[in-house]
Amino acid sequence: MARSLPPLPTAPAYAELHCLSNFSFQRGASQPEELVQRAHALGYGALAITDECSVAGVVHAQGEAERLGLKLLLGSEFVVTLDSGAVFTLVALAHNLAGWGNLCEFITRARRAAPKGEYRLRWADVQQQTLADCELLLGGMDALTLETSWAIATRVQALYPGQVWLEVLQCLGADDALRGYRVHQLARVSGLPRVATGRVHMHLRSRKPLHDVLTAVRIGKPVADCGFALQANAELHLRSRARLAALHPPELLAATLVIAARCTFNLKELRYQYPMEAVLPGQTPAQTLRQYAAEGALERYPSGVPGTVQKQLEHELALIAELRYEMYFLTVHDLVRFARGRGILCQGRGSAANSVVCYCLGVTEVNPALSNLLFERFISRERDEPPDIDVDFEHQRREEVIQYIYQKYGRERAAITAVVASYRPRSALRDVGRALEIPEALIAAMAKEHPGMYSRAVLVERLEAAIARVQGGGGFAGHSGDTAAGSAPVVGDVPQAMPFQLPPPRRLQLWLDLACQLQRFPRHLSQHVGGFVLTQGPLTRLVPVENASMKDRSVIQWDKDDLDAVGLLKVDVLALGMLSAIRRCLV
Repeated sequence: MARSLPPLPTAPAYAELHCLSNFSFQRGASQPEELVQRAHALGYGALAITDECSVAGVVHAQGEAERLGLKLLLGSEFVVTLDSGAVFTLVALAHNLAGWGNLCEFITRARRAAPKGEYRLRWADVQQQTLADCELLLGGMDALTLETSWAIATRVQALYPGQVWLEVLQCLGADDALRGYRVHQLARVSGLPRVATGRVHMHLRSRKPLHDVLTAVRIGKPVADCGFALQANAELHLRSRARLAALHPPELLAATLVIAARCTFNLKELRYQYPMEAVLPGQTPAQTLRQYAAEGALERYPSGVPGTVQKQLEHELALIAELRYEMYFLTVHDLVRFARGRGILCQGRGSAANSVVCYCLGVTEVNPALSNLLFERFISRERDEPPDIDVDFEHQRREEVIQYIYQKYGRERAAITAVVASYRPRSALRDVGRALEIPEALIAAMAKEHPGMYSRAVLVERLEAAIARVQGGGGFAGHSGDTAAGSAPVVGDVPQAMPFQLPPPRRLQLWLDLACQLQRFPRHLSQHVGGFVLTQGPLTRLVPVENASMKDRSVIQWDKDDLDAVGLLKVDVLALGMLSAIRRCLV
């Protein structure tokens, strides 16, 4: 009789608490959505997105986590510099709404203290600023002396009792045992508990080549010259729970669930409050908007407001009040009134021209009595989308309007929304090509193609044409003619007369593969052309604010498309050169 096999052990539950997405620019090698999908597939109890001094990717992750039913923890990673020049890592995870606000302000201070794209965080800053209502993980302590790590651990523990943990990382490195022993020793002398983390940089181990290329791009060297800057292996990915159980004691895995249970914050808890400066004293926003609209209607129709216009005006005011958009209209009206008071030409456009309210407020110049425009194209109860009024100002004087906004609301309550600049085929081919030391002539020939999202098969065809142009010949030497998706071009011996040494076929194949993977990856945060986010309370408690490359500008860390997902409204302050030309004609 056959002997039955014992049942396989059940993999322990686990929550990943330290994970970088590709919004940690040139460090993370996976989209936030990919990380969430992989964590869900592995049966993780929760996943934390902790990009470096940033929350730029959390909106993307939140939507995917809600779709799959995975608990998402929101936080950030920081590299803290000591006076000696040594560094350690601090990961902060928000417990609740208060913790999220503290985290956003912490990121804002670090970012505003440095030029665009950078941040500055010293040990003294950590002690002076607050991260209350956050769970804190200390990493890299094994690289410090025991005396220094003990001083840091005990100080942070005194500031945030019961909220501090020591990270334990097992990535199959040669010094794993030594590092683990040092963290265990620190835990014993400091009394801090330990917790397992993966310090994840990618959702699959197969992303390691792309991670190497991103590292090369970040430090400005070819991959072959990066040396120890590259990860020694591909262990910084989301690993199976069974694999983690073989690396960590059960109590360190169980600690991840304790931390995950403490962190309950969700982006849906954010409550956006529009600034109230434009409301008349003693009136509500609805009353103020009605008064301004009525006064404007008398100016627009001095002989009397037509009945159809008055009926439409009442309909629009009622819908605006129902959807609570009064302050948005009042803010736009305030900006237009300021501009015209300074003699700055401005003009509203787009679907706002369908609105009688916008016409009466002086935002648009289309008389609805002379047209048959549909207001619901602008605002609709069924669509439940926020209004979008595009107002153009004179190109040469728009800065006066922008500085008026900053002066009226303050830097802590007003900032421009960001735009995520992503990799397109041209930039992806250039960056990957230089990292793999593809000849510049070939990179330039490929990059001359017009931008667009290309498939692998299309890139193969374009590579053949590029090589033919550079060589001045008829294509690949010894090419088999097979250009199907996923196949590699076969290149034979390169004639000595060629102007450059053609890389081996494997490297050309890798170039195209990695360029395809890199498409749509974020490269950096840029500023929107003029979309302002304004708040009643501190904006920095809703989303971090950082310096823009332009002088006297600051931007939030969320893309304009993320604003709708979290319920934030933006006011568009745009520039139009034609208005400047018209102004010069009027002088």
